[in-house]
Amino acid sequence: MRLTRRQVLVGAATSGLGAAGLYELVDRLTSSKAVPRADGRRHAEQHLLDGIAVVKDSGVAVVVPPLHHALVTARVATEDLKAAQGELEQALVELEQRYEPTPAGLGVTVGWGLPYFHRYVPKQAEVHLPIDRRASRTKHQVVRALADAIRFPSDPKATILEQNDVAVLLRSDVREHVEDAERTLFHGSRILAVTSIRRGFAGSDFRSGPSLAKRMAQAAGVDGADLIPDDAELFLGFTSTQQAALGPRRIVNFETLGYVDLGPHDYFRNGTNMHVSHIFEDLASWYLTFDFRERIDTVFKPGLDVRPGTVTVAQPPRNVASASAVRRDFHRDGRIGHSSSIQPTSRLERDFVAEDGTVYPRGTAIPQRVDFNTLDNPFAWSATPRRDGMQDSPAAGLHFIVFNPTSDDFHRNRLAMDGVLPDGTKLPFGARDRNQGFNAVLQTTHRQNFLVPPRRHRSFPLAEL
Repeated sequence: MRLTRRQVLVGAATSGLGAAGLYELVDRLTSSKAVPRADGRRHAEQHLLDGIAVVKDSGVAVVVPPLHHALVTARVATEDLKAAQGELEQALVELEQRYEPTPAGLGVTVGWGLPYFHRYVPKQAEVHLPIDRRASRTKHQVVRALADAIRFPSDPKATILEQNDVAVLLRSDVREHVEDAERTLFHGSRILAVTSIRRGFAGSDFRSGPSLAKRMAQAAGVDGADLIPDDAELFLGFTSTQQAALGPRRIVNFETLGYVDLGPHDYFRNGTNMHVSHIFEDLASWYLTFDFRERIDTVFKPGLDVRPGTVTVAQPPRNVASASAVRRDFHRDGRIGHSSSIQPTSRLERDFVAEDGTVYPRGTAIPQRVDFNTLDNPFAWSATPRRDGMQDSPAAGLHFIVFNPTSDDFHRNRLAMDGVLPDGTKLPFGARDRNQGFNAVLQTTHRQNFLVPPRRHRSFPLAEL
């Protein structure tokens, strides 16, 4: 089924809060799921979801993400922070009373940007914003766990480094739950003014083709959609949510790995860092100019032995690449793989015992990716459409969202993707070189980092102080 132009544009025409537009098609292409009643359990962390299914594909454990996703950014629209704090918290509690924190219910994660902390609570932030110990040692100055986003070597010069006050990530298997949350938190709000709405989906049915990712791209008429593998989880074909490549539940908490000094009162204990970006994906170039062998070399590592047509490739801790191995691949083949290049920075170098006694073995992944396919161009809605480059026609892309212990930790991972090794060595690539991972077919339009407080301080953090 291919959408008509009128059906595609309904997303742009009615893309206010609670208007899913073309993403309503997701429900028509997938089977409905049972919705269990909420049981009232809540974690100290906002970023955790319960009830996540794990399945096997090609013998590899794969995490099944929620089906529907939305990320809403906003600026603070009031000076009365204490009143706003109570109002937002009341709305969040109402959602918790309606939905359990599972894919069948609703996941709500609230992150706050540096503009909020600098503009509204600067004195309190000076005391309580966590300090990144590792980055401070490296740079010989105090570096906060939340830092401004940066443009990376492979980013276009036009990549926008956003300055939103707040971002709210919503995840559920049920579209109506996401839309209800958008309306509850933002419709008619006197305290938050929406700056963008970003929507998308995750292909939970990628093991039985044609997958949701392929059918959605085909329906939208995206160039290269017919070339997507039938069992693809994401538009670029390979499975990104295998369990071994995602950090365990609390590994990204500020306190877990010892990267962070929480300050005198542990205000942000159980919090984390969230990076948000939007990336266009050139599907036609990916599938027409890269054969399967080169796609494997690009996504994983040069020369990896993989059966043709495989979309889920094992990346267990025992096979983690070292920086020296990445360097050898480059000198031998003139290229690096995406996964292998970031493993020296995104996997644990040695066994680690956290303060709660949890043992994280060498090779354990740290980042927790929660990104999702999108047909936004680049957003479903924007308060500043000209600045954000809004277009009516759909485009294949990714809303990339990832939790890391600090902003600097994400920056190290992303720099590694550009051939900047942990010791600072820069492999000599040209801009958007096809031998440099995915960069030849990706174009990042927007970036921003956010601090995700613990649940107890999620509403206008530090305002009560």
